[in-house]
Amino acid sequence: MSLIELTFDDRGDKGRVARVMFNNPEKRNALGLEGKQQFIDVMASIKHDGSLRAVVLTGAGDKSFVGGTNLAEMKDFDLDGAEASSTKTHRVCDAVRQCPVPVIARINGYCFGSGFEIAACADMRVGVRGAKFGMPEVRFGIPSGMEASALPRLIGWGKATELVLTGDHIDAEEAHRIGFLERLVDPADLDDAVERWVQSLLACGPKAVRIQKRLIMDWDRMSVTDGARAGIQAYVEAYRSDEPNRLMTAFLNRRR
Repeated sequence: MSLIELTFDDRGDKGRVARVMFNNPEKRNALGLEGKQQFIDVMASIKHDGSLRAVVLTGAGDKSFVGGTNLAEMKDFDLDGAEASSTKTHRVCDAVRQCPVPVIARINGYCFGSGFEIAACADMRVGVRGAKFGMPEVRFGIPSGMEASALPRLIGWGKATELVLTGDHIDAEEAHRIGFLERLVDPADLDDAVERWVQSLLACGPKAVRIQKRLIMDWDRMSVTDGARAGIQAYVEAYRSDEPNRLMTAFLNRRR
């Protein structure tokens, strides 16, 4: 059984959109070692696809995005097993962050532990009312590690600290209020919300979006001044292709 399913939506001359689905609904799409490795392999397989415009991450079924890491597997880890599992979690999250095109987290239900970290590493997140979020690791005798370190930048130190220290869950409304979710929708509107983002991305220059994604990664580790300097170089890089001239000319011609 494939624990990670990859499909493509061909958008003609606009390119294509990848859909990566966590496929273990009987266990709330919990990720064990095998599922993590499959995800890493899938993301590596699409990384160099020049036609790729966006990636949508979601969970199988209508109850869970990713319910965390497989506790039945985790409970028997020795030290080597703990290191292997946590390292794979980091590699999963890093594959999301390093993806050269925008990644959208389509959160259709439970989003706990490693699932929360994966979603935090996406570029945009939309969730359904009724979804639940949290970092419950401390309730199982382990800390929230790896890309939990991304949470303070996303939702603030206070809320991130509260979640990782208490293991408490929050509902989708709270996740939206604190800025974890950019959009909060009814389940029936989830696909439409994703599609609106996809359409916006397809309306942009594909090279410009890839450059912008790299620049966002630079911002994460740079001062404002260094980020501005990187922005100048990114701006210049865009003019190595005809994309700026072509898109600006098309816009100006429409206005006439």
